[in-house]
Amino acid sequence: MTATVDTTGGRPGRRITLPGRPESLTLNADDTAVVVVDMQNAYSTEGGYVDLAGFDISGAKSVIENIRLAVEAARAAKVPVIYFQNGWDPDYVEAGGPGSPNYHKSNALKHMRANPELAGTLLAKGGWDYAIVDELTPQPGDIVVPKTRYSGFFNSTMDSTLRARGIRNLVFVGIATNVCVESSLRDAFHLEYFGVVLEDATHHLGPKAMQEASIYNIEKFFGWVSTTADFCGAVGQIAPAE
Repeated sequence: MTATVDTTGGRPGRRITLPGRPESLTLNADDTAVVVVDMQNAYSTEGGYVDLAGFDISGAKSVIENIRLAVEAARAAKVPVIYFQNGWDPDYVEAGGPGSPNYHKSNALKHMRANPELAGTLLAKGGWDYAIVDELTPQPGDIVVPKTRYSGFFNSTMDSTLRARGIRNLVFVGIATNVCVESSLRDAFHLEYFGVVLEDATHHLGPKAMQEASIYNIEKFFGWVSTTADFCGAVGQIAPAE
């Protein structure tokens, strides 16, 4: 029999059991949120920064569909949906200058420096590249948290947003598993949140081995791993909150 980790601490609420690895999780749905990481044109649409920079985005379509299923199931069960939206002001002040590691490691910034005609177009707030894909447009009641670095907890309102609502369990979906998803889940771990990633609702940047490595890291060290079908099945069995 698979072991189960109880995250509820005995608190009353709408309990669900989410199948996962290395253990299943008993969660209070009222303490849980789905976190949609960077599902923007930049990362998953032809002509977006990731496509222009030469990364393979062919797997993004199936990921978008699985995320759509997960967020629709969450909304139906009155589980909050939180969107991370990555990018910077149009002048890229928030991105940091040469004194910031982000200036040197951000592929979007490097690609614009190598292609000056693209300056001001990639991941700039208000632009098409920055926008969340049409299939996953936030709905009334969803929360959008802007972020300026890989982790959605860095210099953002994420931690206070969660604590104000009593949320302690985070179900992660989005792009990229090995960059922003894993970075955010790691920070969540160190802030005492229980993090779960839906492996078929995430997509990697770089070789496929990056996806496998991130899933391994999360399963073994920082959180738990589940699937879209298991999440939808679990939340589908509970009544919406009053």
